[in-house]
Amino acid sequence: MSINVKEAATVDRLTSLYERDYYGWIERNVYAIREGRIQEVDWANVAEELEDMGKSEKRALRSQLARLIAHLLKWAYQPQRRPTSQNSWHATIKHARESIHEILDESPSLSSQLPQMVTAGYRDALAQVLGETGLPEQTFPAACPWNLEQMMAEDFWPEQ
Repeated sequence: MSINVKEAATVDRLTSLYERDYYGWIERNVYAIREGRIQEVDWANVAEELEDMGKSEKRALRSQLARLIAHLLKWAYQPQRRPTSQNSWHATIKHARESIHEILDESPSLSSQLPQMVTAGYRDALAQVLGETGLPEQTFPAACPWNLEQMMAEDFWPEQ
C-alpha cells in the first residue's frame, strides 16, 4: 500500500499535532475515524496510544491485587492491631476485591493474566507492608501464602 504526497503531508501534520496538542489530536482522529476518513488518521500514534491503554489496564489490575495482598498480610501478620484497624482493613480488602472484579468485568481478557500477576503483586505488597509496619522481612513468607481463589473469596480472612 503506497501513500501519496498529500496523504504523507496529512500524516506529518497529525503527528505534529500529536506532539503539540494531545487533546486536539484525539478530537481530530476520533472525527476522522467516525467520518470514515481513515487516510487522515495518525495510525502510528493511535496504535501506540491503544497499546498504552492496555498497559494501563494491566497496571491498574496489578495495583489492586497488590493492595488486596498488602491488607491480607496486615490482617494475618498483625493480629494485635486488628481491634483498632479491623474496620479499615476489612473495608479496604472488600474494596480491593470489588475493584479487581470491576476491572475484569470491563476487560475480561485480563483474567488469564491475573494468576501471573500474583508474584509481582506480592512483591509490591510486601514492600508496602514492610515500610508501613516495621516488621522484619522474615516475618512474612517468601511467596504469597494464598492462592488467587482464596484471596478473592468474600469470606476469606486469613490467619497466620
